[in-house]
Amino acid sequence: MRTTDFLMAALATGALAVPTFPKPGKPTAPAPVTGDANPFLGKAQFVNPEWTGKLDQTWKSFLKKGDVKHALRTLQVKTISTFVWVSRLSELGRIDSAIAQARKVQKLTGKKQIVGLVLYNLPDRDCSAGESAGELLSSQNGLQRYKDEFVKPYAEKVAAASDLTFAIVLEPDSLGNLVTNLGIEQCANAAEVYRDGIAHAISQLQHDHVHLYIDAAHGGWLGWDGNLPLAAAEFAEVLKRANADTAEGAKQKKIRGFATNVSNYNPFNAKVRENYTEWSNSWDESHYATSLAPHLEAAGLPAHFIVDQGRVHLPGARAEWGEWCNVEPAGFGPAPSTNTNNTVVDAIVWVKPGGESDGQCGFAGAPRAGEWHDEYVQMLVKNADPSVYKWF
Repeated sequence: MRTTDFLMAALATGALAVPTFPKPGKPTAPAPVTGDANPFLGKAQFVNPEWTGKLDQTWKSFLKKGDVKHALRTLQVKTISTFVWVSRLSELGRIDSAIAQARKVQKLTGKKQIVGLVLYNLPDRDCSAGESAGELLSSQNGLQRYKDEFVKPYAEKVAAASDLTFAIVLEPDSLGNLVTNLGIEQCANAAEVYRDGIAHAISQLQHDHVHLYIDAAHGGWLGWDGNLPLAAAEFAEVLKRANADTAEGAKQKKIRGFATNVSNYNPFNAKVRENYTEWSNSWDESHYATSLAPHLEAAGLPAHFIVDQGRVHLPGARAEWGEWCNVEPAGFGPAPSTNTNNTVVDAIVWVKPGGESDGQCGFAGAPRAGEWHDEYVQMLVKNADPSVYKWF
């Protein structure tokens, strides 16, 4: 039998199964508010064909090596949902493409689609690291351009697609930097632009079919006891600004909750507690959500989370939490699911599309941020969580 025939036969006889995950330690979290529905329940998370198409290179790489097992597993990864990143003005068309594809799948399957998007183009972006610096500068009218040329068309596109549901992650890393990195001059200078920019995005994306999740960094960053109330206060300030121009009697601007671990490598439920987490109650992302939730509620904010598990480090891969760039060894994390065993977590998701480099750092030979790194993807496939592989 030819290799391609074997691949097609294996796919044809495979039966889909709902993935299950190990229970977290013993999180203690507040119960969800009655009538406060999880937008992910009963919906299929959107599978982005732009990302799955890139995996063809990985599939072919395994076949060229004669590694049929991981070639087949790569085909299974192609069925996993990932968020669509809109990070530049020129990428706004990705929203149109995602909407068209999601509508097609929704009509074909009869299953409601929830489309994951990332809104990521603040002026002076990535103020502390610089690997993902953006195109807009506050010194060059960047905030007004962000509002007029980026947020406005972004909001118009999702508003017009009310037949779909959207989960939108707002500006990864930005507010986390305002909690801990104001000692860095570029972050201090960008603080007001970040707050006003995100507040404006919130105010423009108020639709019943749109659910907003502010980025809340990760447990190794904001999960320390001293940082938790500071983070909640920063988030509350941004939402306050979003509501500053709300007319008396009008509906208050709202968010659904917060996204954690975006583009990072922390496990949702750590099988091994790393030494560098010893003094933290947020030693994995489930515990981080549980730790942050009461501080959010005390600040009048919704304690709901989605957690990125697109990539998860293997035990012993890092010497410290601060290692964030193309960490190795790592694998694809648990498959997206609403089976989280944590009442404050709406869903496990894959926000960061595995294979798109974090920057020219970490894994040897890594390309610039956002560029495809096939050798790294092969490692992610080989080390993937078992829930990713539905057939074998």
